[in-house]
Amino acid sequence: MKTLFVTTIATALLMLAPGQATAQNPRATEKATLGGKAVSLAYSAPSVKGRKVFSPVGPIAKDPNYPVWRAGADSSTTLHTETDLDLGGLTVPKGDYSIYVSLADVDHWELIVNKQTGQWGLTYNKAQDLGRVKMTMAKPASPVELLKYSIANGKLTLEWENVSASVSIAAK
Repeated sequence: MKTLFVTTIATALLMLAPGQATAQNPRATEKATLGGKAVSLAYSAPSVKGRKVFSPVGPIAKDPNYPVWRAGADSSTTLHTETDLDLGGLTVPKGDYSIYVSLADVDHWELIVNKQTGQWGLTYNKAQDLGRVKMTMAKPASPVELLKYSIANGKLTLEWENVSASVSIAAK
């Protein structure tokens, strides 16, 4: 009886763990229509929580792939497109991709489109990169607590903390 009780408690705790991680970093989706076709980004949106996110001692600098960042939290950020895209000059065929950002130069980020999908965000394989494009850097009007992506006015934009980084996006 004691073994059954311990097994039941252990199973319940394991089942709760994924839900708790999700609650800390809510899932979000940004959707747009380009050339009459659907384009979407799915990501987990972490909060700043008073941290200096992009500092040399911030949480991103502790990532094992640093200076490559998963551009979100938890599972990798995914791009789904039902049309071929021109993403900052990079041709992205219709399909599914993971999105990362290179922070090697903190003032000049690069968006990375990676062909590997379905992996945990910390799993990054450079050999699977479709390509990299330079992002336009700016500061948002006010600090952004929760990571946010938008696809509007011909741009894909990522905003978080005191950073806004964008790249042009259009159907081919």
